[in-house]
Amino acid sequence: MNNYLYKCFDCGMRFSSTEIEDNLIYLCPRCGKAEKNTPLKGVMTVEYDYKKIKKKYSKERFFKHQPGKFWLYPYLWPVNKYPDKTVLERLQLNNKPIVQFNVDGSELLFFDDTRNPTLSYKDRASSLIAIKALEFGIGEISAASTGNAGSSLAGICARLGLKSHIFVPSSIPDSKRIQIQSFGANIYLVDGSYDEAFDLCLEISSAENIYNRSTAYNPLTIEGKKSAAFDMFIQLKGKLPDYIFIPVGDGVIISGLFKGFYDQKKLGWIKKYPRLIGVQAEGSNALVRYIEKGKFEFRNASTIADSICASAPRNLYMAADAIKRSDGAAISVTDTEILDAQKNISALTGILVEPTGAATYAAYKKLIQTDKLLSKSKVLLMMTGSGLKDTNALNRWNKKPVINSISQIKELFQRK
Repeated sequence: MNNYLYKCFDCGMRFSSTEIEDNLIYLCPRCGKAEKNTPLKGVMTVEYDYKKIKKKYSKERFFKHQPGKFWLYPYLWPVNKYPDKTVLERLQLNNKPIVQFNVDGSELLFFDDTRNPTLSYKDRASSLIAIKALEFGIGEISAASTGNAGSSLAGICARLGLKSHIFVPSSIPDSKRIQIQSFGANIYLVDGSYDEAFDLCLEISSAENIYNRSTAYNPLTIEGKKSAAFDMFIQLKGKLPDYIFIPVGDGVIISGLFKGFYDQKKLGWIKKYPRLIGVQAEGSNALVRYIEKGKFEFRNASTIADSICASAPRNLYMAADAIKRSDGAAISVTDTEILDAQKNISALTGILVEPTGAATYAAYKKLIQTDKLLSKSKVLLMMTGSGLKDTNALNRWNKKPVINSISQIKELFQRK
């Protein structure tokens, strides 16, 4: 197919797909850098022949697709050879991710990716990368992860008969660790932070020639995560939200969503971008600080929301650009606010979401107090991972019930 090329976010250089893919290049050959405790330089994105696509595919034709089956529009993916349909069907995502609830008097949209194959948003990137590995004829994939990306890659690889190597910090929640192990992955608990696990994964993968899925480093992680923007577009028939609240750790989800809307705008399917609100925990708010000060400063991160705990967000610069170009904002919330939001969402919507996703509701509650436009706008909150992936967080606000005898329980209902 080869209807695409790679473009460096930093220097703007363009490279043919064959040059990048035949040599398994991840960062820009001209300016790419992956240094310790620092965001990546030379992250690449994928550009398509939008004029050609626009002539052949209309917005109305696109609406006929089903959410969750990204392979139905192959002209918008950097894949030249897809596996057969039976293999692709194993990668089916949630086919109706957007649900609406009235929460505290406000009608809100929730993008619920807790029902994906491995219960998280990260399946979007893992699926695309696994398909690319099959195209390359590669049988092993690695990833550095706080938990969700690792369990996602492990699960997707198990479905497709691939081998996975997952590098995680020793602080990974037990639920995510067990999930990774249960999928048969090779897991490496690093005595250190996520950032140290990331650096180690790059070093080992390069030396052993293992295809690396690590976030932002592999440009297809950004490309894969754009599928949510297309699922929104399909399900809402092009009537996108005014605001989208997105949890931000390394910055790839928000960058991926923006890339999806960028593609739609280049095709003439939308006129403006939804305003993207990047949400971080106060203990891991490098993006918020970067936008305020205009420079990156390394600071050790700590938060109950492990999926957005990153001291050196690898895709910081692209995430900040997505916020700027969409006229969005970045906001941080406390761990207490996150846990309160998790409790409220569960009780009011029936969506059991991990702290990272709950952070978006906490940020919405915080921002609506000062932003009058927000209360009159169409708002969507990203729910990026199941609460069952971090039961330690749930135990913080769910006390273990008292054990009662049968007679005591009957007394509660005034029965003899």
